Formats: sequence, structure tokens, C-alpha cells
Amino acid sequence: MVVSRRIGAPAGDIFRILADPGRHPDLDGSGMLRGGVSGAVVSGVGDVFVMRMHYERYGDYEMNNHVVEYEPDRRIGWEPRPGRGHPDATAPGTVWGHQWIFDLLPAGTGATVVTEIFDGSRMPEDKRAEVDSGRAWWQTQMASTLERLAEPCAAR
Repeated sequence: MVVSRRIGAPAGDIFRILADPGRHPDLDGSGMLRGGVSGAVVSGVGDVFVMRMHYERYGDYEMNNHVVEYEPDRRIGWEPRPGRGHPDATAPGTVWGHQWIFDLLPAGTGATVVTEIFDGSRMPEDKRAEVDSGRAWWQTQMASTLERLAEPCAAR
């Protein structure tokens, strides 16, 4: 799934917000993020940041987000894996294979087209079918995330 939005801010400003997991709950269009476990800002591929989450079906849990793409001011992406409290965390090596990616493309002076990508192409068939059945919901939440991302950029 892919959703894009033009935001009136330079790519570097937007990237700094996306690289700071502490800012993610403010941006989250799904309402599932509760906060980061550590205050560390993402600095490259291989970093892992842990987010506290809540989903009605699972309750409170954590996701371990493995950074798989990092190109400053251009692209950042991570692969979430079930963490503490998640029902799939007890299965060793559980990886769903999905990724969240943000692509930033300069669009004139002081503006950027931000594309949020949910890549579920490597997910197990049952998980992919579950996401596909809620495609409209996911896309609405992604559009809301980009709208929320535009807010701190406009306030600068």
C-alpha cells in the first residue's frame, strides 16, 4: 500500500522527525502507538527501536523495529517484529516480513512529497490476507499519519 502527500517543509526537517521514534506516537494515524522504550534517534541500518503499542485484540505489547533502509533526508524504513507482550513473540524467530518505509522527494523550494509505503509482499499468506481485507482502513490511517506529519512541519 502506498499513500503520498506534499508537505511544505524541506526533506531534512521531515526526515529528522521520522528518525526520532519518540515523535512517532504524535504522527500515528492508527492510534496504536503508545511511545518509545528508549529515546535513541535512528542513525542507520541495523538500529532497532522498540515501540509500546496497543491493539484491542492483543492489548498492550511491544514491537521491535529493525531499521532496514536509511538514506538521510531521502528514505527510512523498518521491519517490525513482535516483542514483549505480543502473542507472536513466544515463537522463536517470528518475522512477518512487512516493512514501513517513508520516501521523501524534494518538490520545489521548501516542499517535499512524502510517500508512506506498507510493503507486505513478504508476509505469510494469512497475515497478508488479513491486511488486504482491511486495505481501506490501512490507507485511511496512512493518510492520517501523513497529515499529522505535516502539522509539526507547518508549525516550524
